[in-house]
Amino acid sequence: MKAKSLNAILLCCAVAMQIVFAGCSGKKAKHGNADAPLKVQVAEAVTDSVVLYKSLPGVITSANMANVVARTNGKILTQNYTAGQYVQKGQVLFTLESTTYRDAVQQAEASLATAESQRDYYTRQLAAMRKAFEGDAVSAMQVAQAESNLKQAEASVKTAQASLSTARENLSHCTVTAPMSGYITESLIDAGNYVGGEGAAVTLATIYDNSALQANFSISDSEYEKLIGKTGGLSDDLYRNVPLTFREKLRNDYTTDLYYASPSVDGSTASIQFIGNLTNKDNELRNGMYVSVSLPYGVAPHAILVKDASLGSDQLGYYLYTVDDQNVVHHTTVQVGDLYQDSLRIITAGIRPGERYVTKALLKVRSGETIDPVLTK
Repeated sequence: MKAKSLNAILLCCAVAMQIVFAGCSGKKAKHGNADAPLKVQVAEAVTDSVVLYKSLPGVITSANMANVVARTNGKILTQNYTAGQYVQKGQVLFTLESTTYRDAVQQAEASLATAESQRDYYTRQLAAMRKAFEGDAVSAMQVAQAESNLKQAEASVKTAQASLSTARENLSHCTVTAPMSGYITESLIDAGNYVGGEGAAVTLATIYDNSALQANFSISDSEYEKLIGKTGGLSDDLYRNVPLTFREKLRNDYTTDLYYASPSVDGSTASIQFIGNLTNKDNELRNGMYVSVSLPYGVAPHAILVKDASLGSDQLGYYLYTVDDQNVVHHTTVQVGDLYQDSLRIITAGIRPGERYVTKALLKVRSGETIDPVLTK
């Protein structure tokens, strides 16, 4: 009995071992060879003729802007707009107290009426004197005196007319209107406050025309010789549609046409100012926004390009994982240039055209490792 039991136990163990070996064998067959090289996507460094750019910081400004000012003395009675709204040229924005200026107009009108009355009197008197002189009733001296009186009266009329015009203009300044159309800022002085604008105009708000914007930036005088000096100046086609990039989440297809370069160097910054016009698409740009200007300065006819996302960086600078003819990966230090078409990077040194480099699985590959490269365009 004991022999039979032992044989049964041995038989069960043999069957179990066969099952385990069969499972392991199937598992290995299912997953393949664990020692096979890792499949990795690679691409070839390409060459192309590209425009070279220098990225420079700049700011967006309104081509047209105007201050809304008070030119009279008095209390601000009303503010007739909401901060940030679009206002039309001539729209009433503020009203100031006008009693003093209305009184001045009435006084000027009265003075003009008096002057005109005197002028009319001396006009009739001169006509009478001349008629009397023909009959020897008055002397030539009396006629000359009448002529002098008329000239003085006419001068008094002109003076009174000028005073009335000034008084009416001052009165008109009590109603402050928009000098141009555009978006207006909040008021710098609230209604109810006193302003003294007669001596010097007091700014109440500012209007910006955001439909006409400009990109302003500067470059050093040394960079000017290096970059702009190589071309035909701003008349060169390079300076049409110069790319602009914004930090905000805006559409980044904005460009500017450069039209102005300062004729002199700013002594305090040793720089030259540049200005270009641009169109405010969808009205999303505002005066004062920061912008990066990609200033073109030449063309590289045979630039080496790689995918920018394939680059890594360490203490030595930028690098690529290149792949040789035996499909071995190498850590290759490279020197980089400008970004091209948002996704490619110009390589100025480190690799040759056509050389393969890793584009995906950068964290999985190691220098010296053999891979199974999958070429992508």
